[in-house]
Amino acid sequence: MAQRHLTDGFARRVDYLRMSVTDRCDFRCVYCMAEDMTFLPRQRILTLEELHEMARAFVALGTRKIRLTGGEPLVRAGVVDLCARIAALPGLEELCMTTNGSQLARLAAPLREAGLARLNISLDSLNPERFRQLTRTGDLAQVVAGIDAANAAGFTHTKLNCVVMKGRNDDEINDLVAFAIDRGLDISFIEEMPLGVITEHSRAEAFFSSEQVRERIAERYTLVPATDTTHGPSRYWRLAQAPDIRIGFISPHSHNFCATCNRVRLTVEGRLLLCLGNEHSVDLKAMLRAHPGQPERLERAIIEAMAIKPARHDFRLDDQVQVVRFMNMTGG
Repeated sequence: MAQRHLTDGFARRVDYLRMSVTDRCDFRCVYCMAEDMTFLPRQRILTLEELHEMARAFVALGTRKIRLTGGEPLVRAGVVDLCARIAALPGLEELCMTTNGSQLARLAAPLREAGLARLNISLDSLNPERFRQLTRTGDLAQVVAGIDAANAAGFTHTKLNCVVMKGRNDDEINDLVAFAIDRGLDISFIEEMPLGVITEHSRAEAFFSSEQVRERIAERYTLVPATDTTHGPSRYWRLAQAPDIRIGFISPHSHNFCATCNRVRLTVEGRLLLCLGNEHSVDLKAMLRAHPGQPERLERAIIEAMAIKPARHDFRLDDQVQVVRFMNMTGG
C-alpha cells in the first residue's frame, strides 16, 4: 500500500499533530488565560478512547509526530495509559508532551516507561515570588523538582519554554540559559501571542522580540547559527560555550514561521484547528460520534479539512484581540 500523507492547498505536507487532552490547568499564567476561568463540562470533551481514535486516524494519514498538550495534560486522569496507547501506534515516530512540570516529580518515570519520547517544560522565571506572580498559582520548587525527575527518568533533549515579557522577566534571560546549561536542557524563548482577552497587562507594551533576546544572550554567550530542527516552529542556535545546548526562538510576530508550517491542532472538544492564529476549523468530534466504527469517515473529514488551512496567521503588535480563544483551548 502506498504511503498516505496530508497536504494542504499550499503544497505543505502536514505530519505533526498537537493534540490537547484537557483545557484545564493547575496554573493561571498571565499570558495564557484569565484568572477566573470557566472550563468545559465533561460531556463536551473527547473521552480517552476518542482521543486515541483521533490519534490513530492522523497516524494512518501520515502523521509522524504527536505532541500532547493542554491546558496542562498531566492533570487529565488516565493520561499515562493514553500515552502508552498512542506511542504504540504503528508509523508514529515521536510522541512528545508540553507540560508546566508541576506533576512531573511523580509522573516522569511512568511517562517514560509508557513510551513518551520528549518533554517541553514551561519555565518563565527562576525567582519564586515572580514565578508565583506570572503563574498566579505555581510553585517554582515543585517545577524544578519535576525537571530533575525528568532528567532522572532518562528523558533527553528536554526543552524549556520561556515566554519573554518586557519588564516582567527579560532580566532573567541569561539566568535561564545558565539553568538550562547546568541541567543539560535545550531552551526556547517565545514572543507572547495575542490569544484570548487578558486584562493583567498590555501585550503591546510587554512585547520583547526574539532579536532583543538574542542581543541579551550575546552579552554573556556566543551564539552560533544551527541547522537543527525538531519539525516545530523554533529556529535554533547553539552556544560556543556549551555546544550541546540548543537555544530556540519562536517568533510569531518578528519572524513568521508559516511558510514551513507542517502542523495542525486538535482541541479537547474535538475541533481541528488548521492555524494557531485563525479560526479555520472542522468539528471532528461530531464526525466521530455520528459514525462510530467507521474510521474511514473520520479520515476523509481530516483530508478534506486540509483545503481550508490558511497560508499564514497575521498577529499584530497591539492589544486588539484577533483570536478570542485562550491558549489553553488551542492545544499549545
